[in-house]
Amino acid sequence: MTLIKSISGIRGTIGGGVGDGLNPVDIVRFTAAYATHIRNNKQTQSNKIVVGRDARISGQMVNQLVVGTLLGMGFDVVNIGLATTPTTELAVTLESAAGGIILTASHNPKQWNALKLLNEKGEFLNAAEGQEVLQIAENEDFNFAEVDELGKLTEDLSYTQKHIESVLELDLVDVDAIKSAGFTVAVDCVNSVGGIAIPALLDALGVKKVEKLYCEPNGQFPHNPEPLPEHLTEISQLMKRVKVDVGFVVDPDVDRLAIISEDGSMFGEEYTLVSVADYILQYTPGNTVSNLSSTRALRDVTRKYGCEYTAAAVGEVNVVTAMKATGAVIGGEGNGGVIYPASHYGRDALVGIALFLTMLAKSGKKVSELRKTYPQYYISKNKIQLTPAIDVDHVLRTIKEKYTDDDVNDIDGVKIDFPTGWIHLRKSNTEPIIRIYSEAASLAEADKFAQDIISQIKEIAGI
Repeated sequence: MTLIKSISGIRGTIGGGVGDGLNPVDIVRFTAAYATHIRNNKQTQSNKIVVGRDARISGQMVNQLVVGTLLGMGFDVVNIGLATTPTTELAVTLESAAGGIILTASHNPKQWNALKLLNEKGEFLNAAEGQEVLQIAENEDFNFAEVDELGKLTEDLSYTQKHIESVLELDLVDVDAIKSAGFTVAVDCVNSVGGIAIPALLDALGVKKVEKLYCEPNGQFPHNPEPLPEHLTEISQLMKRVKVDVGFVVDPDVDRLAIISEDGSMFGEEYTLVSVADYILQYTPGNTVSNLSSTRALRDVTRKYGCEYTAAAVGEVNVVTAMKATGAVIGGEGNGGVIYPASHYGRDALVGIALFLTMLAKSGKKVSELRKTYPQYYISKNKIQLTPAIDVDHVLRTIKEKYTDDDVNDIDGVKIDFPTGWIHLRKSNTEPIIRIYSEAASLAEADKFAQDIISQIKEIAGI
């Protein structure tokens, strides 16, 4: 059993003893801690908290515990039922609520679930706020409401449709162009809430035909739910058999989007944001943001339009903070996460699909042809296990000092930019591991960057 307590929420495997898994006692404890944090720091007069969930097998159980606890803490609950993460984020703002909780473990397997915690803007708590929640939970410093002060429950299952309507209203989503293109689209929604939202969105956009894979929201994930190439063989094979213009794959909570070309080849989830940004910048030039471990292609595309790119620390909340600081018109993460402020400050696969289909319709190109218009980079992902006795911070400092003549960024580990690529080193917060991401114009060169730095780390650490 696993229980991981972090500033972004609590996640774990279902079952186990108290403190050893995501079980009813811990669910209640952390929900009560979050409610206490909201009460202590409310930025609005609202007494509402929105709750939405993905289609995991454990979802109904976790939902009932969370809703009951919030009512017991004296908050009114708007339960929106099965809903994507971005739908729940939007619901918080549309309800003018004090916060929200999303019940999803994102791309983790079915035995996992989690509580993702939102503020009154429908955005994830920052580090300080998350730390406060953890401290309240640790101290069990919360008080439940007396009987006359208990909260009230409202159920509103209309938010998926409201989300879709908000996407259709975006200025750069051209429904007429999409309808005229007569697209056939394949989707893999891994039997979660994407199976509700994505076909409905595509129908509203006027897509001619949808080939569905795993769109039954029953929580029985048919394959590893993280939308990586090695997990997407079935939809790739489908697209080779059937004439389809484009394929879309989402994770269980629909904040990540992978695109597949008409020939069944992977567009590359790093290039989801790159392509959408290319479209946005054509019409609304402005700054862009992604995290330090995302592809350099976004920087290249941004500069093509004479605009500025900024790299943020890893984590959606850090990307959003940087986007607000720089007034970015588009941003996100290289895992297929598109954040479009004209909609809201959260990763949103529905927004990504609508913008991509609009661009595809207007370009007149096939998806594979569109992909060839972007700079080609390859990312290599590695890690090195160290002993607990090794000072990881010392290792990273030493590496940084060795590369003072290069472009070094240390806001999140150490990232070194070279003319032909980059390497990013980040330490794990839970174990003596350094994660090593590198990128170059070929996988061989990216691997060489990684192996060279691993050799240096071993020399510094004496292993």
